[in-house]
Amino acid sequence: ASDYIRSYFEKFPSIRDYMETTKEFAKDNGFVKTLFGRKCFIDESINRGAGGKAFMERAAINAPIQGSASEIMRMAMIRVYNKLQEIEESNCKMLLQIHDELIFEVQKDDVKKYSKIIQDEMSSVKDSDLHSFSIPLLVDINVGDNWGDLH
Repeated sequence: ASDYIRSYFEKFPSIRDYMETTKEFAKDNGFVKTLFGRKCFIDESINRGAGGKAFMERAAINAPIQGSASEIMRMAMIRVYNKLQEIEESNCKMLLQIHDELIFEVQKDDVKKYSKIIQDEMSSVKDSDLHSFSIPLLVDINVGDNWGDLH
């Protein structure tokens, strides 16, 4: 395992740099920030006891990544919701978010129409007044009679 980790960081040294910089920032400031500037506070009190420091460091490294992903998903949900509100007598309902997935209920005859709308609106989160990503945000669409059929 240690050889695997060593070779991983040799191949991707900027990840180790990110991890070390983020841990140091959290230690000095008591928080880390998401891509959009939201502060995620790191509770120094969890630094006590066996594994406490390692837990705090993992939380500091993970919070900007997971927090930013959550913010991107929220922006996508808002864009899709707003677009669906513009459509008179929309037959598409956003039902649920599960991690990086959104679940919709759509009439079978309308699947193609709404799939395109959902994909376009979610992908458009790539650019906003707050940010612009240099890589595309890819959106996969799966269709089934229930969530279990999609996995």
